[in-house]
Amino acid sequence: MKKFRRSGRLVDMTNYLIHNPHQLIPLTYFADRYESAKSSISEDLTIIKEMFEDQEIGLLLTVAGASGGVKYIPTASNDEIVVFLEDLCQKLEDPNRVLPGGYLYMMDIIGNPKLMNEIGRYFATMFANKKVDVIMTMATKGIPLAYAVATYLNVPVCIVRHEHRITEGSLVSINYVSGSSKRIQTMSLAKRSLKEGSNVLIIDDFMKAGGTVRGMINLVDEFQSNVVGTGVLVEANHQEERLVDQYISMTKLSEVNTKDKLVKVEFGNFFEKLKQMKENE
Repeated sequence: MKKFRRSGRLVDMTNYLIHNPHQLIPLTYFADRYESAKSSISEDLTIIKEMFEDQEIGLLLTVAGASGGVKYIPTASNDEIVVFLEDLCQKLEDPNRVLPGGYLYMMDIIGNPKLMNEIGRYFATMFANKKVDVIMTMATKGIPLAYAVATYLNVPVCIVRHEHRITEGSLVSINYVSGSSKRIQTMSLAKRSLKEGSNVLIIDDFMKAGGTVRGMINLVDEFQSNVVGTGVLVEANHQEERLVDQYISMTKLSEVNTKDKLVKVEFGNFFEKLKQMKENE
């Protein structure tokens, strides 16, 4: 790589850090990359750190010692998330979204890369201090959101499916009770998708009774792994006992009147859970 001036180093280093979140990068890597002294690299990182914090882009953590380095942790401010969720709730309250059974049409939101990218960053903010090895989601609508979260946490995604795919090899399958219909269904995950002892973050687009999420939790147990958190984009107000107690929701579908096409959406428990996590740190 050609020799950079400081301005060039700052741009290139910032770009590298943003595209490699939650990865410990030795200072020697940047020193070799730019043919610069470690002292110069440290000064550059101080400038980037101040900029990240001032613009609320994230945190830049420095780890001392021979095996140390620098790590970028993407975050978002509460004010930014509030503004975003207010707009999202307004979008979701469109009466034309009402579907039979109290569900909402959400494909225009799930299919919007910009929206998914922002939501992924907010979930990554929530779970920034958790040891996450892999994101798990259910095909198909949860996939875009799962990949958005995985991008900011810099971890892979494993996809649970109802149907068998020969290209995925041998599977681990379980039966679970669909929370809304009470029907027995089957979900499967390729054996190669999840290593034993993995820390799994479950991400889904919509949760009503929680049957699908409960099924994924049970599936994680089959792999002798651990669920470190569950995040859902929309939780529906459910009169019966929910099958999942511990979860974090961005929004809550508090009322749906299919006859009058009335939809009410409010904030989920995101900020409540975020406050609890900060108090426990």
